[in-house]
Amino acid sequence: MIAIDNLTKCFQQVRVLDGVGFTVEASELVVIIGPSGGGKSTLLRCLNGLERFDAGRVQIGDLQISGDAGQSRSGQVEGLGRLREEVGLVFQAFNLFSHLTLLENVRLAPRVVKRLAKEEADLLARRLLTRVGLSERLGYYPHQLSGGQQQRAAMARALAMSPRVMLYDEPTSALDPHLVGEFIDILRELAAEGMTQIVVTHEMKLAREIADRILVLIDGRLVESGTPDEVFGAPQDPLTREYLRRCH
Repeated sequence: MIAIDNLTKCFQQVRVLDGVGFTVEASELVVIIGPSGGGKSTLLRCLNGLERFDAGRVQIGDLQISGDAGQSRSGQVEGLGRLREEVGLVFQAFNLFSHLTLLENVRLAPRVVKRLAKEEADLLARRLLTRVGLSERLGYYPHQLSGGQQQRAAMARALAMSPRVMLYDEPTSALDPHLVGEFIDILRELAAEGMTQIVVTHEMKLAREIADRILVLIDGRLVESGTPDEVFGAPQDPLTREYLRRCH
């Protein structure tokens, strides 16, 4: 479903992603861990088309985007638009529109981007908000919700575009511990339905519990890949071993 090859991204003179490459199978749930500032969030933004990368290739299904050196500007801009429809992203801060109700937040993109009629977009938004347990909060504004409710609303908003891939940037950082289980349940439901998912997190317990496979990203480079048992039980790279040692 996803193929990343030699992905490189620089901010001024700093190389934030340095030749990152990996694949993700359809319906696989991959977790990316690593120190802060290592490029994890930038990687997600490149996969979603929110950051244009400098070199390399991103392929989602049959859609392929190349870095500036490998594709014309017009070709990349057109591809990035399609990419944002294929890949949903749940931000760490959720980024709901504060002046819109939950129903309005979720139905906005399907109406504007997919040109759905209001009635059809409303029906879709209600179905998704019910799915994430917010059917009684349709008329609420984001500031009237808990962190966990805002997160679930952000998931519903991303799912409203019918993406093939879902990305999550530190999705449990603002949640009370007892709410993490609700998030895990939704991830597992989506995985059972065939959704391909990538989660960035600093929480090792969460990574071990939900991941089919774990990637370790340090200083912009992918240094390790394996199952939770392999990465946590017998890491091969010394950078991984040092990072996990500091996490305990």
